[in-house]
Parts: sequence; structure tokens; C-alpha cells
Amino acid sequence: MRQVFKLTFLTIIILFTNCSSSAQQKDNYSTKIDSLLKTKNLRDFNGVVFIKQSGKTKYAKAYGLADFNKKTPLKIDDKFSTMSIAKQFTATLILQEVEKGTIDLQMPIRKYLPDFKYSWADTVTVHHLLNHTSGLSSENLDNPLKFKPGTAFSYSNVGYYVAGLVLEKQSGKSFETLATALFKKCEMNNSYYPNEKNSQLLVKGHTIKKDGTFKLNEYSDFDPDNYFGSHLIVSAPDLAEWNECLHNGKLLKPETYKMMTNYVITNTHQVFSEEPIGYGYGLRINDKSDIYEIGHTGFHPREGFTAVNLYYPKTKTSVVIMENIGNENFDVAYYFEQQVRKIVKESKLLK
Repeated sequence: MRQVFKLTFLTIIILFTNCSSSAQQKDNYSTKIDSLLKTKNLRDFNGVVFIKQSGKTKYAKAYGLADFNKKTPLKIDDKFSTMSIAKQFTATLILQEVEKGTIDLQMPIRKYLPDFKYSWADTVTVHHLLNHTSGLSSENLDNPLKFKPGTAFSYSNVGYYVAGLVLEKQSGKSFETLATALFKKCEMNNSYYPNEKNSQLLVKGHTIKKDGTFKLNEYSDFDPDNYFGSHLIVSAPDLAEWNECLHNGKLLKPETYKMMTNYVITNTHQVFSEEPIGYGYGLRINDKSDIYEIGHTGFHPREGFTAVNLYYPKTKTSVVIMENIGNENFDVAYYFEQQVRKIVKESKLLK
């Protein structure tokens, strides 16, 4: 009897040890991310990391300060600038108009903006604007086109401004009204269009200069022309809500969503790969990787923000990293975003 008891007890210990070891291994990404975010070798991390899978929060931590001068600690639900992550919101709203029949992606924008003074409006389409194949420069509408529309990739923020003008004209509504309704539909309760009142909710952005000093940006220099492609106010958990809403059929019909996530052009970005990956409508499409990945980055050192929003459809996993610092040393600007992504992709979380 004593022998049986010993064997049973030993079996329980072995099972408990195995379960404990398995749980630690499964949760290893959390420990690795914790350790990473405390390192200061290349630069400090100052922001929020939020990971959600199938509706359940897997990791949620804030490190650093909302205001370097006042030493205010960051909170997980603090509000950051989306920067270029805003493009997928504008693209979605335009695609909703496509579903209504008010916008044709392949129609030159002259149809929608007949008084537009630029001759390229006769050849550039909304499709070209959404996937950065218009040939427009990044910031100036007055510059001549870099290439024939549709033949190459050139990232253009002003392209999304023009797309936003078409959106407002054809919907008959302001971008503020449309974006606010979109946030409500996706239950993004800590996200806002940046009007005068809402902009006060934004955490302070900090420009980290090449000599290591910082400049606190009391006010944002973004103006409404930038909002379509470069600036909305969101929290990290809300971006995860957005991913679940967008990528799980709550906003677009399947065929329209397929248009958004297909691509005809590729481009490189250091966060995702050294090799070119696809660019759809406001989204980078990494279907060449071992794990299918959809995402976008945001970076504006002058405003003092850095971000990445990643989604892995197979496991319905969101990885959101938002920082209220923007580093002028571009070599290290995305360091933590790249490393968190690497940890998650090597973990069992996405398997």
C-alpha cells in the first residue's frame, strides 16, 4: 500500500512539474517582452505593448512616462497618435462607399473633384491613392508626378489627403463624423477624431534627438489635412478592437475586404522584412512569411510618436506597440517594435 502511495504521489509531482513547465514555456513570450522593455542598450522604451488573441488579453503593460517634464506615468489606456496607421481607417471608409456605389476605385479622381487644379487628376485613381502607386510625392501636391500612375510604389501622405477629399465629397459627411461613427461601431471607447477638445486627451509626444536629449512637444503640429493619413487619437487596446472589427467581417463584405488585403505592388519596410512585401489599401500584407501577417507602422520624430499595429489572422492575434517618443536616429527608431514582433513570432502564441 505504501509503495502504491509513493508511486501515485510521484506521478502527481511529475504531472504537476510537466504542467508547470508547459505553462512557463507557453508564457515565455511575456517574460521575454518584460526583459526586453527594461533594456537600455540602444535606447529606452517608452510606451504601451498590448497583445490580444481571440478576444482575450494576453499581454498589457505600460512603461515610462506620459510627460517627461511632469514625470506622469503612462497608463495602458492612454491615448496616442496613430500617425500612418490612420490610413487603414480612411481606406475602410472609402471601401464602404465603394460598396454603396458612390466611389469607383478605378475612376480618375477628376470625376469626384472636377475643380481640382492639378492635371494629374485626369489619370490618378482612388486605387492609386490608396496603395501609393499614384506617383505623388509624400508631402507636396504641387510637385510633378514621379512616374506614370500604377507603375511603381512611392509612399505618399498627401495621396491620402486627396483620397479623403473624395471620401467627404462622395459620402456627404465630414471625416470627423465618419471616423467617430467608425470608432463607435468598433467599440473603440478611447479613440477620437483630433478636434480642439479631443486633442487635449493626447499624451505628450517627445522627440529624442541624436545627442540623446529630448524635446517635449506641448502641441501637435498636425492639421486636418493630415488626419486622413497621418493622425487620429487611439489607445493601444482600442487598436486591437479595431483589428478584430476590421479583419473579422464587421465592417466590409468579404469581397471588399479581399480587395483591401490583396495587392498589386510590393515595397520593403524594416519592421517586416528585408524583402519586399505587398501593400494593399492602407495595409502591408506579409504573405511571404511563415506566418501570414497584416500590419502598418507609424513614425513621426518631429511629433514624437512611434507605433506598429500587427494582426495575425490564423490565430486572431493583435500585437500593438505605441510609443510617445520619436527617435531622430532612425537606425534605432523601431528597435523595440522589431524585437517584440520577433519574440511573438517565435513564441507558441501564433502556432
